[in-house]
Amino acid sequence: MSVIDQLTQDAIALLKKLIETQSFSSEEEPTAKLIEDWFTKHNVDFKRTKNNIWALNKHFDASKPTLLLNSHHDTVKPNSAYTKDPFKAIVEDGKLYGLGSNDAGGCLVSLLATFVHYYNHENLKYNLVIVASAEEESSGPNGLNSMLSIIPKVDVAIVGEPTLMNLAVAEKGLVVFDAVVEGTPSHAAHPNDNNAIYNTIEVLQWFKDFKFEKGSDALGDVKLTVTQINAGSQHNVVPGHVDLVIDVRVNDAYTNAEIAKILQENAPVTKITPRSLRLNSSSIPMSHDLVKAGIAMGRSTYGSPTLSDQAVLTCSSLKLGPGDSTRSHSADEFIYVHEIEEGIKIYVELLGKVI
Repeated sequence: MSVIDQLTQDAIALLKKLIETQSFSSEEEPTAKLIEDWFTKHNVDFKRTKNNIWALNKHFDASKPTLLLNSHHDTVKPNSAYTKDPFKAIVEDGKLYGLGSNDAGGCLVSLLATFVHYYNHENLKYNLVIVASAEEESSGPNGLNSMLSIIPKVDVAIVGEPTLMNLAVAEKGLVVFDAVVEGTPSHAAHPNDNNAIYNTIEVLQWFKDFKFEKGSDALGDVKLTVTQINAGSQHNVVPGHVDLVIDVRVNDAYTNAEIAKILQENAPVTKITPRSLRLNSSSIPMSHDLVKAGIAMGRSTYGSPTLSDQAVLTCSSLKLGPGDSTRSHSADEFIYVHEIEEGIKIYVELLGKVI
């Protein structure tokens, strides 16, 4: 059996253990221990920071650029539509079922195997650092974002999320806004020309029609959506204000701060406030060696509308991994075993062309 084949078998075995170990965001202690044990088995020196497990390649050289390999070991909670036990690793018809199998356990174990493959190599063009991170699903404070001041400075990153092993060369950022439309509170029986709910009609039309000017080749236009509305307390009282929530998916032509400034200067509301500006869009130049190598291997490129730990990185980053994003957070989540086998081979070949 080749070294790659053995690493692949070990990776699949680890994924089965991860599936059968509960690891909701901020509750990842047991899966962190599994990853520690896996590194120990493969003679890799590692460190643990809270529930983040990380390691550097054996011959790390601070004079060289650093490539981050990252995926997460936390999961969402299983939804009520599961027909299989979400905490049981079941293989049927080539599919490995279980919570977190696709998002993002398959990516994580494939990257772990790839890191181990290159761990002892000397004279690499890039240093390697791997972070098996926590709290990705909740965008929590103790995930990859908390590691960036601890690990060496990262020059470029591969973030493991299910992409069918195609190259997500850009990813939309996210800003959620809370907005307020004000009016005059009153008894419903009395005349009122400043009804906050009626005032909201024009505001909603403005948000529906508003377009950000700059598009993106990879990510298209910024997408703005009003997703929540709340007002009133009882039938005979006209409320003094209406609360709106606006979800904005940001392309790589804008920073989140620019999006906030545009809406604060133009939106016809009393107040509009971003909850956070830290989940920025991300991208990697098409001219980067990782992208050119992937294209040469026949992998396609696209812009991703879904958010990942890329959002906390400021360096160029590529989202790439086995599995299919459409299966994430679904009932009876699964990944094909052959996707993991293929994923490890593609990761190893891709890095072999670059590092």
